Amino acid sequence: MADVTRTDLTRLSQDKRIWSAATIFARAALAAAFLSALADRFGLWGKPGTNQVFWGNFETFTQYVQTLAPYLPAKLVTAVAWGATVVETLLSSALLLGVKIRWAALGSAATLVVFAVSMFIFGGYETPLSASVFTAAAAALLLALAPPGSYTASLDHLHESRTEKRGTKK
Repeated sequence: MADVTRTDLTRLSQDKRIWSAATIFARAALAAAFLSALADRFGLWGKPGTNQVFWGNFETFTQYVQTLAPYLPAKLVTAVAWGATVVETLLSSALLLGVKIRWAALGSAATLVVFAVSMFIFGGYETPLSASVFTAAAAALLLALAPPGSYTASLDHLHESRTEKRGTKK
């Protein structure tokens, strides 16, 4: 196998096709993780206690929120659980559709860091590591920092293309 030189790696890291594929993969993986969590908290993966089901219903999810945020007054726990649900729904939708990708990626990174730190402090150090929450946060941050022109297969890209075409026809 041929040795890969630094020049080869630099050239590869500047290839727009590679970045485009990587951003599509990151968007899909992050959105799938959020959507899977949403499906679990609404029982779409099965009932509580079923194999491969973490929550199974919103009540169990709300109890988990209380575990991760024991400092919250009991009256706020349900509101925070619904807030997290709304945020994850918006972020997964934006990532899948490719709307405001940089903002969605930054929001995803921030959300995941908050979850990871809470899991680390109140659920034990192993919990966020085994769930790869820090890894997902890092992927979201890298997605946000992708070079301009990397977000193909997105509504953002479609909008930019149409705006550029209108600008050149004037």
